Amino acid sequence: MAIKLVREFKQNQQLSITPQLKKSIDLLQLSRLEIINKINNEIEENPFLKKDFDNESTSRFDDMDLLENLPNELTLQDHLESQLHDIKVSDTEKKIALVIIQSLEENGLLQIDLDEIEELMDYAYSIQEIKNVLNNIIHDLEPAGVGARNFKETIFIQLKKQKIPVEELEIANRILFNPQFSSFEDAKAHLATHCSEDAIESVLEKIKQCDLSPGLEFESTHIIQPDLEIIPDNNQNLNVEFKQDNFPLISLDEDLEKLVKNKKNGASKELKEKIGEAKWLIRAINKRNETVQNVGTLICKIQADFLSNKSAELKPVSNIELAKELKISASTVSRILRSKYIQTPKGAVSMKSLLASSVSKTRKVTPMQLMEEIKKIVAGERKKLSDQKISDLLNKRGFNLARRTISKYRKKINLPSSRNR
Repeated sequence: MAIKLVREFKQNQQLSITPQLKKSIDLLQLSRLEIINKINNEIEENPFLKKDFDNESTSRFDDMDLLENLPNELTLQDHLESQLHDIKVSDTEKKIALVIIQSLEENGLLQIDLDEIEELMDYAYSIQEIKNVLNNIIHDLEPAGVGARNFKETIFIQLKKQKIPVEELEIANRILFNPQFSSFEDAKAHLATHCSEDAIESVLEKIKQCDLSPGLEFESTHIIQPDLEIIPDNNQNLNVEFKQDNFPLISLDEDLEKLVKNKKNGASKELKEKIGEAKWLIRAINKRNETVQNVGTLICKIQADFLSNKSAELKPVSNIELAKELKISASTVSRILRSKYIQTPKGAVSMKSLLASSVSKTRKVTPMQLMEEIKKIVAGERKKLSDQKISDLLNKRGFNLARRTISKYRKKINLPSSRNR
C-alpha cells in the first residue's frame, strides 16, 4: 500500500472578538452608577483624560467616595420581612412568604412564575398554597402593589388598598382586565352606557396616580439612577432625554497630548498607548449613551399610550423587534436593557419592564392579554370547554395558538381543567 502526502486548502469563517470590542460590549451592560464609577477610575489612571467641569452639572452625588460610604438604607426585602413578624401567619405561610419576598424584583413586582417558586422550595408546597400566600399575605403588605405580576395587577392592588367604593373598584377591574378595551378612551366609551361619567373619570384619575414601581422607594439611593428621563411637551409628546445630572463629561487633555507627540520630548510607547486608550474610551462612552437613548426612545415611542396614561396595556415588543428597527444586534439590545432605568411621569421604571413578549407569531398578544381572554371564555361558557376547544375559538379570531399554550396560561391564572370546573 503506497503512502503519499497530500496538501489540502480549507477555508473557515471565524468570529474573533478583539480586546477593544470586548471592552465596548462590557461598557454597554454597565448600569449608570457602574459607568460613572468606571469613568472616575479611568480619569485617575489615565493622565490624558480630564473632566469637563465647565459643562458638567453639579450634583450632590458627584463624590463617589461619599456614595460608596453611605449607610445601607432599608431595602424592600427588609421592610417586607419585618412586617411578617407583626402579623399572624403559620410557619408554612411564613416560609413561602419569605421565598416570594426574596424572589421580588427591585421594583416590587414578581416576574417569575409560581411554578418556579414551587421548584425553588423543592415542591414541598403546592402552587395553590403559594398563590394563597401571595394573594392573602404579600399583597396586603406595604408598600401597596408589591408582589403583583404585572403593571395592571399592581395598579389594582393599590386601588383595593385605597378602599375606594365598590362601584369604582368594579369599574377599575373592567377597565384594567377587559381584553376588549384597547385604551382608556375606548373603555370610557363602552362603560358610559352602564356607569356614571363622574365615576369613570374618578377611577381613571386614580389609576393614573398609581405607582408602577412600588418597591423602588426602598432601594438604596446609590443603586437606582435612571439614565433617561421622559419630558412631555405641550402637545403631550414624549421627549426622551439622557440625564446629564451627575454624569461626568470627559475630554482629551490636548495640551498633554501635544507634549507627548513632540519628538523632542522622547515620550515612551506606553504614554502613546494611553492617548489611544483615552480617545477610545471617550468614543465608546458616547456611543454607549447614544445607544441607550436610541433604545429607550424607541421603547417609549412604542409604549407611548401606556406612559402617557392613555392605556394600562403594554404593547407586545421584543428585543429582536427593537434590534431590527434600530439595525443593531439583539444581543446589544439585551445588554443595553440590563440595569437601565427611565424616569417617567409615573416614577422610575426599568427599561426591561416596558417590554412584553407576544405568545402568538401571527398576532400581537401579550401573556396578560391571553390570560384575560381565557378567563373571559371560561366565565361565559355554557358547557365546559377543553383547552383544545378554547384554542379553536381563539384561533378562529386569528390567534394561532396551540393547545399546550392555552393549558400553560390557564394554569398560571389557577383555572382548573374542564373536568374539574
